[in-house]
Amino acid sequence: MKKMIRNIASALLFAAAIFTCAMPATAGQKTLRFAVTDIEGLEMLQREFGAFKDLLSKKMGVDIELYPVPNRTAAVEAMRSKNIDFVLTGPSEYVVFRTLSDAVPVVGLSRPDYFCSIIVMADSGINNIKDLKGKKMAIGPVGSTSKHLAPIQIVADNGLNPLKDLQILHTSIDLGWQALKQRDVQAWGMTTDKFNKLRGKEKDFEPGAFKVIARGPDLPNDVLLAGKHVDKNLVKKMKTAFSKSSAEFVAAILVGSDNKKYEGMKFIPEIKDADYNYVRSMYRTAGYTKFSQFPE
Repeated sequence: MKKMIRNIASALLFAAAIFTCAMPATAGQKTLRFAVTDIEGLEMLQREFGAFKDLLSKKMGVDIELYPVPNRTAAVEAMRSKNIDFVLTGPSEYVVFRTLSDAVPVVGLSRPDYFCSIIVMADSGINNIKDLKGKKMAIGPVGSTSKHLAPIQIVADNGLNPLKDLQILHTSIDLGWQALKQRDVQAWGMTTDKFNKLRGKEKDFEPGAFKVIARGPDLPNDVLLAGKHVDKNLVKKMKTAFSKSSAEFVAAILVGSDNKKYEGMKFIPEIKDADYNYVRSMYRTAGYTKFSQFPE
């Protein structure tokens, strides 16, 4: 009886070994973990990027798991410790990821009209940035590429010191818009697409009641990053997947209701670190010269 049991066990082990050897090479690879820095919680992450993740898994032939992170700093630490393999993040976050983790750009997400404008009321008598000296300007949350760093860089590019020559007020998009209309602030720095949408919905003011006195250049792309521990051949395969199936990936990313900012976008497979030097200028203007921490 014992001999029979040993023979059966040996047969099962042999069969398992044959089955394992017959499995495709990708099946033995560990699950890849994918994070997004501006989305908190697995439920929302799944809702916004579930379709994108599923398509990427299919094209890569590798299981990909969504990995929620509570904030940008946690995402950097997760990549440094190899708890995540890929992260989708913004231009300002890229600078810190690169400094602290040597993350590798995989593909850029080029968004149309992704630039910042400085808006004033048309009858305010303010015609250029230098007219804002000593005045108040509302901008978005601290650390945002387009709503914080870009507006203050526009001010600096036009001859004023944003930290000394005017009063900067951080607020939400809607509150900043209301403050401008009520003349609680004299200027509002915001991404142009957000301004255009709010102006288009405005019922109390004509479009001509507002004036753009300065705009910045198109901002660097949001970017999908790979940890330095990720195999280079895998990164190359992913670049190829985005190049060959760009339209499918765009459609998948737009399934998320919060991802409408990506409408009209294009995947850019050739991304260089130097593409983000303008963001580094923003960090210097904001007083962060080592690129090793997020503005607070």
